[in-house]
Parts: sequence; structure tokens; C-alpha cells
Amino acid sequence: MTPKRIIIDTDPGQDDAFAILVALASPDELEVLLITTVAGNVPLDLTSENALKICELAGRSDVPVAAGCDRPLIRDLVTAEYVHGRTGLDGVHLPSPSLSLDPRNGVDLIIETVLAHEDVTLCALGPLTNVATALLKEPRLIGRLRQIVLMGGGFFEGGNTTPAAEFNVYVDPEAAQHVLRSGVPIVMMPLDVTHRAITTPDFVNRLKRLRTPVGEATAGMLEFYERYDRDRYGLEGAPLHDPCVISYLIAPDLFSGRECNVEVETSSELTRGMTVIDWWGMTNRRRNAMVMNRIDSSGYFDLIVRRLAAINRSDGRT
Repeated sequence: MTPKRIIIDTDPGQDDAFAILVALASPDELEVLLITTVAGNVPLDLTSENALKICELAGRSDVPVAAGCDRPLIRDLVTAEYVHGRTGLDGVHLPSPSLSLDPRNGVDLIIETVLAHEDVTLCALGPLTNVATALLKEPRLIGRLRQIVLMGGGFFEGGNTTPAAEFNVYVDPEAAQHVLRSGVPIVMMPLDVTHRAITTPDFVNRLKRLRTPVGEATAGMLEFYERYDRDRYGLEGAPLHDPCVISYLIAPDLFSGRECNVEVETSSELTRGMTVIDWWGMTNRRRNAMVMNRIDSSGYFDLIVRRLAAINRSDGRT
């Protein structure tokens, strides 16, 4: 089977790191053409440095990494150091990367890459600023992209940043609204899925038992990352959000959902970034996203461990 061609747009973030590592460790299923970074969990300079560190940890110097937008379309940037720590990857010390960013603009590289290849899937792990900017700048992408698979939003679960809004959509609701209305086929991984994928002590121990740099690094990231959800929600671990996007492309049978209309609240301060998901078909609005609401969490965590275990024990190469 020919690997799916993907672009990863990301704001690392510990859970982003897991998603990138799983993608890079799955060459039979996924061809990672490009990684672009966006401001989100931490500012752009840190998300870009973190992406390079993760590629270096995986031994993948062949994948270009480029920086995109450093702020939302029209709003001030909101970040999440309270979850991810000052660096975005707190919990592990990764050396300063020897890899360098591609000097070209990340949005321009998204456009160039999609126009140069057939059937590209755009994997959006952070705020949708880069994705919306690319679609606005080059409308031909709408007919070229195979699909956009994104982590964002929530319906029955509500929000994780405000009572109504999930972080990625809250940071740049205008970008999210533009992407959802673009006409590109969309698969959406909301909190209703990711909150069913809670890490456990056993999962952390499985990572440690890999006895590899990747296993040690990811276990360290989780031990820091989990503290926020344990303290706030009383969970035993934390939702591992972003790898849902990559896992869906590798093993779609782990997930289920339905086609819905999804709109984003952009005008109300009280519900800014709320994703209004017409799960029950109560309106005549066009169904614009496949919204997932179920996950085989056991299979999901097994997949992650298997892929991370496939990264070479000595130099990180798969």
C-alpha cells in the first residue's frame, strides 16, 4: 500500500511530540512531506525549536521543518504554559537541535507542497492559523487537498480552556471557522474523543520499559504533562490529544463518528471558540466535517507504544 502523504502543522507541546514521533515511525503508512509550526501552546520560536528537537530525537533530518504564523489572524496570542511548561516540552531535557529550520515561510511551503503532490492530507495539531492563511492565500488548495484531519473543538465535553471552548479553536476561532467553511473534506478529533484517551501509569511504564532515548523522553514528558489534569480534574493521567490525528490515518478503525455541520462562535466573549456541532441534524446546514466521538483507547495506546518501540535503540532511526 502506498503511504499517505501528509503535512503536519503543529505547536509542540508534549502531545504534539507524541504525534510527530508516531508519524515519523510509520513510514509504511505515512510519508511526512513537511512539518510546519504555529504559535499556540507556546510562542512560535519555541514551537519551532521543539519540532526540530523531536525530529532529531527520531533521527529524521530528512523532513523539512518551517515556521509559520506567530499570532492568530486577528487576535492576540493566548498560550498554554500552565499545561506544557515554559518550554512546551517540560519534563525532559532535549539538547539544542543541530538541525535548522527551512528558511522559507511555513505557509508558503504548505502551498508549494500541496500544489506539487497529489492527495496530500494536512494534519492540524494546533491552532488553525497556518492552515487558514494558506487557504486564503491560495484557494486552489481547496480542490487539491485530500483532507484535513484536525484536533480541536468539543460538543458534549464542552471546553478545556473556557467552559465552552477547546484550546486550539479558542486561540484562533476565525481561522477555525474559515477552515470548516472551506469545502475541504475534514475529519475532526474533538475533546469527546481525546478525553476517552487518558494516559495511565501502566502506559508510562511501558514507555520506560522501551529503554530507548525515545521511551525515556516521552515518559518524562508525560510525567510533567499529566500533572495539570490530575490536579484540575482528578484524573489518573491526561488526555493524549494530538496523536489521535496520526493514529486515525494509520488505523481508522480505532475511531468512529458521524458527518455533522460544525460552526465556530467568533463574536461572543462568553463562548468565544465554541464549536457548535449539529450532532442530531437539527438544522439544514451543510455537513462539513466527520466528527469523531468514539475511540478504542486500548488499541490506541498499543499503537503508540508499538510505533515508538520501532524507533532504533541506538540512533533514533526507524
